[in-house]
Amino acid sequence: MTAARPPLYQQVKRELLAAIAAGEYSPGKPFVTQREICERFGVSHATAVRALNELAAEGHVVRRRGQGTFVAERKPQAGDRTIACILQYHGPHVTQLLAGVEATCAELGYRLYLTHCEGDVAREENALRQALAHNVSGIIIYPAEGSQVADVYADIHSQRVPLVMVDRYRPDLATDAVVADNFGAGKELTAELIALGHRTIATLWDETDATSVRDRLAGHLHALRENNIPVRPDLTVLRTYRSQPVEQRRTILRELLNGPQPPTVFLCANGYILATAAHDLAALGLDIPGDVDLAGMDDAGPFDVLPLTVAAVVLPSRDMGRQAMRLLHSRVTSDSPEWNPELVVLPISLRTRESAPGHLRVVGAPRDQP
Repeated sequence: MTAARPPLYQQVKRELLAAIAAGEYSPGKPFVTQREICERFGVSHATAVRALNELAAEGHVVRRRGQGTFVAERKPQAGDRTIACILQYHGPHVTQLLAGVEATCAELGYRLYLTHCEGDVAREENALRQALAHNVSGIIIYPAEGSQVADVYADIHSQRVPLVMVDRYRPDLATDAVVADNFGAGKELTAELIALGHRTIATLWDETDATSVRDRLAGHLHALRENNIPVRPDLTVLRTYRSQPVEQRRTILRELLNGPQPPTVFLCANGYILATAAHDLAALGLDIPGDVDLAGMDDAGPFDVLPLTVAAVVLPSRDMGRQAMRLLHSRVTSDSPEWNPELVVLPISLRTRESAPGHLRVVGAPRDQP
């Protein structure tokens, strides 16, 4: 049974709180007007008024006669709580993950300090040290690929600052983490492809040194063995594809497609790889679908890749952010100075071409005649 949605004014209030927490409206500065709320959220004046009234009643905004509504000044207090959120790159997955963190911060009364490290391990370490220097209440971090930074994590642990990892975890560090079911993503998607008649499945990767990637590969291999399909190293090799030069990428595809048993589908680690593979396959003269199919182990990409796939995994990105913040809050407010680290694994969902209202077709460039 689906849970009832909160009243519309509460949804508007939650989004406005998230905007305040994210720094979109500065203390002492004019806040969004009733008319702007109506236009932005497509709600009635009554809904806008009620959302603003609750924000004022709770002290988030103040009304000044003849001047309008302003964001309330926040006076430093001993109980004032802040968190550092350290992420990698940008894109739909990270955007939704951050939205979950921000909304929950606003609900629970936290300020959020955000840093994007763009996969730079040195920047990540500096961001962690800056978080300690600013005496944050807790840290949420999306670790960079291949990060082996250890000293700063030891400092965080010694100072008893709660820390929760999201999207992936560090097997060498005993920390809380909230992740998607990446093993299930690889296993369930592969099983679906096999059920659709695909028995020669090639994998394409970008990152290779991350638990999310290795867990997806492990799930893929498990599904192959469950269905008595031999594991071919040339199809399952964990190597970088997307960040290679164009000619190197297309050489990888040609070698696979010109083999004695060419793949009928390319299983892409994420939506960015899938979009790149579609471009490369079209340049090689292949139609998608028709000559070959594409599948995605997640839906994060430069555009909505689902209509281009035979099947794709949908990640619980926003819920990942929400659950990470709620877990962090439980640590911050705990009376115990020690706790057993927890790994929270959230379920994924699977979408197929048949379940979509429509799909895209990529027509390959004309092939050179022999």
